[in-house]
Amino acid sequence: MNHFAEAPSLFADHDDVERVVPLPNGRAPSYLADHRKRLRERFNAGGAAAMPDYELLELVLFRAIPRQDVKPLARTLIDTFGDFNRVLSAPPSQLSKVKGCGPAVVTELKIVEAAAHRLARAKVMQQHIISSWDEVLDYCHTIMAHRDTEQFRVLFLDTKNTLIADEEQGKGTVDHVPVYPREVVKRALELNAAAIILVHNHPSGDPTPSEADINMTRQIDEAAQALAITVHDHIIIGKSRETSFRSLGLL
Repeated sequence: MNHFAEAPSLFADHDDVERVVPLPNGRAPSYLADHRKRLRERFNAGGAAAMPDYELLELVLFRAIPRQDVKPLARTLIDTFGDFNRVLSAPPSQLSKVKGCGPAVVTELKIVEAAAHRLARAKVMQQHIISSWDEVLDYCHTIMAHRDTEQFRVLFLDTKNTLIADEEQGKGTVDHVPVYPREVVKRALELNAAAIILVHNHPSGDPTPSEADINMTRQIDEAAQALAITVHDHIIIGKSRETSFRSLGLL
């Protein structure tokens, strides 16, 4: 067993979310209904691009918390995890530590995350990898850029460079993920893949390859070449950018 590795990330503590006192009759105050209506109207008129992260998150939270002001919780989630994407991709165990973020909220966030992943994946599966390269990178960023632990995935291609499978091959910690070169190549043979693209993320946000990354990529490439399987590239996904081994001359 080997692993890809990078330096660990650190997370700061944040204040708990404030609570809203409900009316004696148990109904939500009228201003809440008006606020929700205005947010929905703004979204319908201008889409997500017209809204800051915390307001977009409010729209998601409306379904999970119907009778409470969710703005404080939305702001706390953004402050805690960094942005909208990181809130959606945060592990349930971490989300649950935020005051006011109960099971209904966690479930709603995970549903939205799953929908985003499925939509991004649908854009690249069975597509020619070269002509849809930007979509492939977008997909990898969607599912990996905001994770707080490392993940190693393999994209499997046929002889026409069409993406036929995308599979997670390993999960790790904040700074490394175990990788088995034989298992990677074995799975490529099972799928009758002619080529593969390796992808893993760096939770720190810096996609610079480590020495462990370089050594492991070399081992996988050697094992693949022995069986006439091409390693097209190894992409390291950071928070806002990615690094290509091919472009760096490492493959």
